[in-house]
Amino acid sequence: MNKLPTRFGFLLVKDFTLISMSSAIEPMRMANRLCEQAVYEWRIISETGNDVSCSGGVSINVDCGIADPDVLTDLDAIIVCGGRRTEEQASEAVSRWLVNADRRGIVLGAICTGSYLLAKAGLLDDHSCSTHWENIASLADSFPRVRVTRSVYTIDQNRMTSSGGTAPVDMMLHLIRKQCGAIVSAGVAEQFVYDHVREIGDRQRVPLRHTVGNQSEKLIIAVELMEANVREPISQSELADYIGLSRRQLQRLFQRYLGCTPSRHYLEVRLLRAREFLRQTNMSLVEISTQTGFGSSSHFSKSYKEFYQYSPSEERRKRGEQKQ
Repeated sequence: MNKLPTRFGFLLVKDFTLISMSSAIEPMRMANRLCEQAVYEWRIISETGNDVSCSGGVSINVDCGIADPDVLTDLDAIIVCGGRRTEEQASEAVSRWLVNADRRGIVLGAICTGSYLLAKAGLLDDHSCSTHWENIASLADSFPRVRVTRSVYTIDQNRMTSSGGTAPVDMMLHLIRKQCGAIVSAGVAEQFVYDHVREIGDRQRVPLRHTVGNQSEKLIIAVELMEANVREPISQSELADYIGLSRRQLQRLFQRYLGCTPSRHYLEVRLLRAREFLRQTNMSLVEISTQTGFGSSSHFSKSYKEFYQYSPSEERRKRGEQKQ
């Protein structure tokens, strides 16, 4: 994006997810309060101009409909707010309106499953995007030219998309930090008791049962055992014995469903836990290496840098910069 947006239009579709919409708007409201000026503005839009009910049954007032001649006036960005059965809301009128907005140079975005409407209009072709983890596979299958990621949120050129739940908070905090500074973004996070701010590239945690369904209960048990034994990792042989498989069968299971070896997945589990410690605590590197099953802090640091492309010290420094 050449210019970061400050004036937003939120397009609500029927059965949109209220928590995701609120998670996008509330950080801007709080930033305005902390800055003591209206840095951000927003309006609520629907296809017809009528109020829209969210998935929880609450009816939300809107400011205008897409046919309003002034609906796009002074807007920098439009965010499509998705939810349940979003694909049923992808009308031709909405697609034409979004294409028109794109031609005007307006940044386009989506939260939760709203990416479907952008993709249906051809507006995510050759772009990376995020969507709720339940819809990653279907979106990728339906729109082969769209690069669907597992990221919590994605900003790619003039597209900004986030997954569901509270993920829009992270995306908006990213914008606020860029526009208003780290002190304001940290202040917003503190006001919302939001102590774990996720970054671009952080991946959604996709429940393993969603990935493998009921096809491999033994794989699910193996991963749960790994997650429960981070401080004192158990060997592959012990893991295989516990779930009644040979070591070779265990390796084949991980390769088939997760595309990696058991040891590689176990390492990722431990490093993800270490990353949480680095971001959320003041524990020393020695303490973190002990808590995550590494023999020494040097081994931990080497493994961390190989996996994330930067060291634990750099990770912690980044956290400090976000709070300044």
